[in-house]
Amino acid sequence: MSEMSLDLVASKPVSHEMNFTEFAQVADNGVQAFKDGMASLGSAVNVVTTMVDGQAAGFTATAVTSVTDTPPTLLVCLNRSSSVFAAFDKAQTLCVNTLAADQAQVSGLFAGKLSQQERFDSVAWQSFVTGAPVLAASSTAFDCKIASRSTVGTHEVFFCEIVGIGAAQQISNLVYFDRRYHKLT
Repeated sequence: MSEMSLDLVASKPVSHEMNFTEFAQVADNGVQAFKDGMASLGSAVNVVTTMVDGQAAGFTATAVTSVTDTPPTLLVCLNRSSSVFAAFDKAQTLCVNTLAADQAQVSGLFAGKLSQQERFDSVAWQSFVTGAPVLAASSTAFDCKIASRSTVGTHEVFFCEIVGIGAAQQISNLVYFDRRYHKLT
Protein backbone atom coordinates (compact mmCIF):
# COMPACT_ATOMS: atom_id res chain seq x y z
CA MET A 1 0.00 0.00 0.00
CA SER A 2 1.42 3.38 -0.90
CA GLU A 3 0.92 6.69 0.85
CA MET A 4 -0.39 9.85 -0.75
CA SER A 5 0.03 13.33 0.67
CA LEU A 6 -2.30 16.14 -0.17
CA ASP A 7 -0.71 19.56 -0.44
CA LEU A 8 -3.32 22.21 -1.03
CA VAL A 9 -2.21 25.72 -1.83
CA ALA A 10 -5.18 28.05 -2.16
CA SER A 11 -3.16 31.14 -3.06
CA LYS A 12 -1.68 29.79 -6.31
CA PRO A 13 -4.00 29.37 -9.28
CA VAL A 14 -3.26 26.39 -11.48
CA SER A 15 -2.45 27.41 -15.02
CA HIS A 16 -1.45 24.79 -17.52
CA GLU A 17 -2.69 23.25 -20.71
CA MET A 18 -4.11 19.77 -20.69
CA ASN A 19 -1.65 17.49 -22.41
CA PHE A 20 -3.47 14.21 -23.02
CA THR A 21 -1.40 11.24 -24.11
CA GLU A 22 -4.56 9.50 -25.31
CA PHE A 23 -7.99 10.70 -26.24
CA ALA A 24 -10.65 8.18 -27.20
CA GLN A 25 -14.14 8.73 -28.42
CA VAL A 26 -16.37 6.77 -26.08
CA ALA A 27 -18.22 5.34 -29.08
CA ASP A 28 -14.93 3.89 -30.42
CA ASN A 29 -13.55 2.29 -27.26
CA GLY A 30 -16.23 2.97 -24.70
CA VAL A 31 -15.92 0.37 -21.97
CA GLN A 32 -12.12 0.26 -21.71
CA ALA A 33 -11.74 4.04 -22.08
CA PHE A 34 -14.35 4.49 -19.34
CA LYS A 35 -12.60 2.03 -17.00
CA ASP A 36 -9.21 3.63 -17.64
CA GLY A 37 -10.63 7.10 -16.99
CA MET A 38 -12.36 5.97 -13.80
CA ALA A 39 -9.06 4.53 -12.53
CA SER A 40 -7.85 8.12 -12.25
CA LEU A 41 -10.61 9.00 -9.77
CA GLY A 42 -9.60 8.20 -6.22
CA SER A 43 -12.44 6.80 -4.12
CA ALA A 44 -12.98 5.78 -0.54
CA VAL A 45 -13.18 2.01 -0.09
CA ASN A 46 -16.36 0.80 1.60
CA VAL A 47 -17.90 -2.46 2.68
CA VAL A 48 -21.66 -2.25 2.14
CA THR A 49 -23.72 -4.61 4.29
CA THR A 50 -27.32 -5.63 4.82
CA MET A 51 -29.35 -8.16 6.79
CA VAL A 52 -32.18 -9.97 4.97
CA ASP A 53 -34.19 -12.81 6.51
CA GLY A 54 -31.57 -13.16 9.25
CA GLN A 55 -28.72 -13.55 6.75
CA ALA A 56 -25.93 -10.99 6.47
CA ALA A 57 -24.65 -10.00 3.02
CA GLY A 58 -21.93 -7.58 2.01
CA PHE A 59 -19.63 -6.42 -0.76
CA THR A 60 -16.74 -4.02 -1.34
CA ALA A 61 -17.66 -0.80 -3.16
CA THR A 62 -16.03 2.41 -4.31
CA ALA A 63 -19.16 3.52 -6.21
CA VAL A 64 -20.61 5.38 -3.22
CA THR A 65 -21.24 9.11 -3.09
CA SER A 66 -23.29 11.77 -1.33
CA VAL A 67 -26.46 12.97 -3.02
CA THR A 68 -27.90 15.62 -0.69
CA ASP A 69 -27.77 16.73 2.93
CA THR A 70 -31.51 17.38 3.20
CA PRO A 71 -32.38 14.66 3.95
CA PRO A 72 -28.89 13.18 4.32
CA THR A 73 -28.72 10.75 1.40
CA LEU A 74 -26.03 8.80 -0.39
CA LEU A 75 -26.05 6.42 -3.30
CA VAL A 76 -24.51 2.99 -3.70
CA CYS A 77 -24.06 1.17 -7.01
CA LEU A 78 -24.07 -2.64 -7.27
CA ASN A 79 -23.64 -4.77 -10.39
CA ARG A 80 -26.83 -6.76 -10.95
CA SER A 81 -24.75 -9.86 -11.78
CA SER A 82 -23.04 -9.79 -8.36
CA SER A 83 -23.46 -12.82 -6.11
CA VAL A 84 -24.95 -10.54 -3.42
CA PHE A 85 -27.44 -8.79 -5.68
CA ALA A 86 -30.39 -11.03 -4.71
CA ALA A 87 -29.97 -10.12 -1.03
CA PHE A 88 -29.65 -6.38 -1.72
CA ASP A 89 -32.59 -6.52 -4.12
CA LYS A 90 -34.77 -7.63 -1.17
CA ALA A 91 -33.12 -5.30 1.37
CA GLN A 92 -34.83 -2.33 2.97
CA THR A 93 -31.73 -1.17 4.87
CA LEU A 94 -27.96 -1.17 4.45
CA CYS A 95 -24.83 0.17 6.08
CA VAL A 96 -21.93 1.81 4.25
CA ASN A 97 -18.78 1.04 6.26
CA THR A 98 -15.89 3.26 5.15
CA LEU A 99 -12.64 1.38 5.65
CA ALA A 100 -9.65 2.68 7.59
CA ALA A 101 -6.23 2.80 5.91
CA ASP A 102 -5.12 -0.49 7.47
CA GLN A 103 -8.17 -2.47 6.30
CA ALA A 104 -7.16 -3.47 2.75
CA GLN A 105 -7.50 -7.11 3.85
CA VAL A 106 -11.15 -6.49 4.84
CA SER A 107 -11.76 -4.99 1.41
CA GLY A 108 -10.31 -8.15 -0.14
CA LEU A 109 -12.52 -10.40 1.98
CA PHE A 110 -15.67 -8.70 0.72
CA ALA A 111 -14.48 -8.41 -2.88
CA GLY A 112 -13.40 -12.03 -3.23
CA LYS A 113 -15.05 -15.38 -3.70
CA LEU A 114 -15.53 -16.25 -0.03
CA SER A 115 -18.99 -17.21 1.15
CA GLN A 116 -20.98 -14.57 3.00
CA GLN A 117 -20.56 -16.63 6.19
CA GLU A 118 -16.75 -16.64 5.81
CA ARG A 119 -16.70 -12.90 5.12
CA PHE A 120 -18.71 -12.02 8.20
CA ASP A 121 -16.94 -14.51 10.48
CA SER A 122 -13.59 -12.84 9.72
CA VAL A 123 -14.26 -9.46 11.38
CA ALA A 124 -16.13 -7.98 14.37
CA TRP A 125 -19.63 -6.54 13.89
CA GLN A 126 -22.20 -4.52 15.78
CA SER A 127 -25.48 -2.86 14.81
CA PHE A 128 -27.00 0.59 15.07
CA VAL A 129 -30.50 1.82 14.21
CA THR A 130 -31.52 -0.34 11.22
CA GLY A 131 -29.98 -3.66 12.25
CA ALA A 132 -27.71 -3.78 9.19
CA PRO A 133 -24.24 -5.07 10.13
CA VAL A 134 -21.82 -2.31 11.15
CA LEU A 135 -18.10 -3.06 10.87
CA ALA A 136 -16.81 -2.41 14.39
CA ALA A 137 -13.42 -1.10 13.19
CA SER A 138 -14.58 1.04 10.25
CA SER A 139 -13.58 4.69 10.15
CA THR A 140 -17.16 5.77 9.44
CA ALA A 141 -20.44 3.88 9.27
CA PHE A 142 -23.54 5.24 7.55
CA ASP A 143 -26.60 3.30 8.72
CA CYS A 144 -29.30 3.75 6.07
CA LYS A 145 -32.79 2.90 4.96
CA ILE A 146 -33.09 2.39 1.22
CA ALA A 147 -35.35 5.21 0.01
CA SER A 148 -35.44 4.23 -3.67
CA ARG A 149 -33.56 2.34 -6.34
CA SER A 150 -33.03 2.60 -10.06
CA THR A 151 -31.60 0.29 -12.71
CA VAL A 152 -28.93 1.92 -14.87
CA GLY A 153 -27.27 -0.34 -17.43
CA THR A 154 -25.64 -3.27 -15.63
CA HIS A 155 -26.06 -1.76 -12.15
CA GLU A 156 -28.67 -1.06 -9.51
CA VAL A 157 -28.36 2.34 -7.88
CA PHE A 158 -29.60 2.45 -4.29
CA PHE A 159 -30.55 5.87 -2.88
CA CYS A 160 -30.04 5.56 0.86
CA GLU A 161 -31.35 7.91 3.52
CA ILE A 162 -28.93 8.03 6.43
CA VAL A 163 -30.56 7.39 9.82
CA GLY A 164 -27.39 7.00 11.91
CA ILE A 165 -23.68 7.75 11.62
CA GLY A 166 -20.79 6.35 13.60
CA ALA A 167 -17.33 7.88 13.20
CA ALA A 168 -13.98 6.95 14.69
CA GLN A 169 -11.65 9.74 15.73
CA GLN A 170 -8.50 10.58 13.77
CA ILE A 171 -8.41 7.62 11.42
CA SER A 172 -6.86 7.70 7.97
CA ASN A 173 -9.08 6.17 5.27
CA LEU A 174 -8.33 3.57 2.63
CA VAL A 175 -8.53 4.93 -0.93
CA TYR A 176 -8.56 3.11 -4.26
CA PHE A 177 -6.74 4.97 -7.05
CA ASP A 178 -4.99 3.83 -10.22
CA ARG A 179 -6.17 0.25 -9.60
CA ARG A 180 -4.50 -0.12 -6.21
CA TYR A 181 -4.94 0.83 -2.55
CA HIS A 182 -3.49 3.96 -0.98
CA LYS A 183 -3.82 5.64 2.38
CA LEU A 184 -4.12 9.37 2.85
CA THR A 185 -1.82 10.95 5.42
